[in-house]
Amino acid sequence: MDLQLKDKVILVTGGTRGIGHAIAKRAAEEGAHVGICGRTAETLEAAVKTLSAFGVKVHGEQVDVLAPGGVEQFVNAAAKALGRVDGVVANVGGTFGGNFLETTAEEWLKTLHVNLVHAASLIRAAAPHFVSAGGGSALIVASISGSRAGPRPQYGASKAAEISLAKSLGRELGPMKIRVNTISPGSIMFEGGSWARRAKEMPEKISAFIKNEFPQGRMGTLDEVANVAAFLLSPRASWVSGTDVVVDGAQNTPSISLSP
Repeated sequence: MDLQLKDKVILVTGGTRGIGHAIAKRAAEEGAHVGICGRTAETLEAAVKTLSAFGVKVHGEQVDVLAPGGVEQFVNAAAKALGRVDGVVANVGGTFGGNFLETTAEEWLKTLHVNLVHAASLIRAAAPHFVSAGGGSALIVASISGSRAGPRPQYGASKAAEISLAKSLGRELGPMKIRVNTISPGSIMFEGGSWARRAKEMPEKISAFIKNEFPQGRMGTLDEVANVAAFLLSPRASWVSGTDVVVDGAQNTPSISLSP
């Protein structure tokens, strides 16, 4: 199926590695021009080189999304370099602190900022560009932790907030022909990722986790998430908005206690 992304412009925060890079790569494979940002110059340069090999225009920028104005700077610079903005992906995310009784208010605020506030800032900055383009699609990379109980509640709470944000914005921005959705991946295995590291550090524990929680006997892949993300960003998903799409292979619990 042609996703009709050719010559569209898709921006991805944290597009230098992992899920963000996989989504940017999938968009480039479909002929979309892409803008990515990352914190490290070396990984940013390598990612731009990889994406440019698909024959599309690529804008790369070194940005910390937690810095004041960082997200807005990225969107506006990418729009100027690439000519327009048709889609954005709020991919940067993470968590600060440990379990509930061990965390501080500051760690909760930083977790909410890197997930929820960063996503809201990205969509707000992109909205005028979407309007100029006649509409657009915003995708927030949430997590199954946003709808299922797991350790580090500050992370799950921030992901639940992202899901709620997309539902609200799907209605509020709909009259401007702007679609907003979340994609909630389960545990994704890839080289250099946290699950690959844990599998090396505690192979028996991770093997038991996979056997108990995954009906197909494996974790998901980057491509399996990126394929769904590309569809949601594309005109083919024109009637999908304000919803959360789970990509987890029917996984049960989102995580485990990771102490060896």
